[in-house]
Amino acid sequence: MQSWVEDPSERLSIYISTFRTAIEEAERSFSGGRAEREVLDLARRYYDDAIYNYEKGDYITGLINISYAEGLLDALRMLGAASFSWARASEPRVFVGGTFDIIHPGHVAFLREASRYGRLYVVVARDSNVRRFKGYDPVNSEDARLEVVSSIRYVYRAFLGDEIDYLKSVERVRPDIVVLGPDQFIDEDTLRRSLEGRGLAGIRIVRLEGRVGGYSTSNIIRRILDTRCRC
Repeated sequence: MQSWVEDPSERLSIYISTFRTAIEEAERSFSGGRAEREVLDLARRYYDDAIYNYEKGDYITGLINISYAEGLLDALRMLGAASFSWARASEPRVFVGGTFDIIHPGHVAFLREASRYGRLYVVVARDSNVRRFKGYDPVNSEDARLEVVSSIRYVYRAFLGDEIDYLKSVERVRPDIVVLGPDQFIDEDTLRRSLEGRGLAGIRIVRLEGRVGGYSTSNIIRRILDTRCRC
């Protein structure tokens, strides 16, 4: 995988995130007249175009869009019509979620691969949600699962999810990238529309393919039960 600063898709994701903060500051501090307002509105349209091209996969055009938008904002600042600052580009925030019960090499490989996209935030499913969606209790409690996940070297920060609304965890992190495992139930397009409905447009969604070594928690549990039954 290329370094995030060399990959056009990663670079555009960072620029979109940085510009979002800058234009919000510019709009709050705006003190210009009608002509300056038109410039600000044009910057917003170029920003929207950058998001559109990002989601379409046309990263080069998106980078051109966001460059125009940045130039327009800089012009407004030079004219004294708006005040804002450009945040220094930082490593992308990457979000993953899961149950992470009975940690095995497949979990570690998933977290390692996700961490290659940037700084990794992990939401650990609550016991009540595991029970509701999977129909059974996890082997390890939510606090135990959180402690184990937090100790994995690839994880920057881990926390427990919301018991009602799973998207609140995404809102909390406001990631640049969401990484899905091969078996996670949610559809990419459905997730993208849900995020856009929360004002989180422009987030890249990556689906990893294939398990590592065929590991799965359910298979491990079945093997343990089979071994005990033969004793």
